[in-house]
Amino acid sequence: MITVLVYNNQTGTMERYRRELWQPMPYITGSTLTVGEFRGKSNSDIIWTDRRAMNAWNKTRAAWGKPIYVGYAFRRIGEGGHADQSQHYAGVAFDSAQNLSNAERTQLRNLASSLGVWSYVEPAYLTPTWVVDSKREAKNHLSLSRLRT
Repeated sequence: MITVLVYNNQTGTMERYRRELWQPMPYITGSTLTVGEFRGKSNSDIIWTDRRAMNAWNKTRAAWGKPIYVGYAFRRIGEGGHADQSQHYAGVAFDSAQNLSNAERTQLRNLASSLGVWSYVEPAYLTPTWVVDSKREAKNHLSLSRLRT
């Protein structure tokens, strides 16, 4: 079992869930993002995100209308692959669409940008073989101090 912590931006509280890797992430509609997909290659038994990121995923997935492969979203500091201020450490960034063609990735990037639900959609010249969407907080990034329960 994995412990999933979700910061609920509506109530200002941290919620705790216990889920198997095959189960959907909290707040996900229609099982379109499992705990295993979100966790990716992380070895952590505790992962975290926020409700806004899950809602942004729901809107993107609904607008896309078909499955979106997620390589991973969550990464703990020290698990490699990102700079020390990566939004993956906050659990609010998604690396996806590695299995799509360049044209399909461009369509998905354009859709994600047009929806207005993501704070950042990485340009293709930085990540040509996947799509990065991030739901950064406007003023204060989700910090590890908020995750203490």
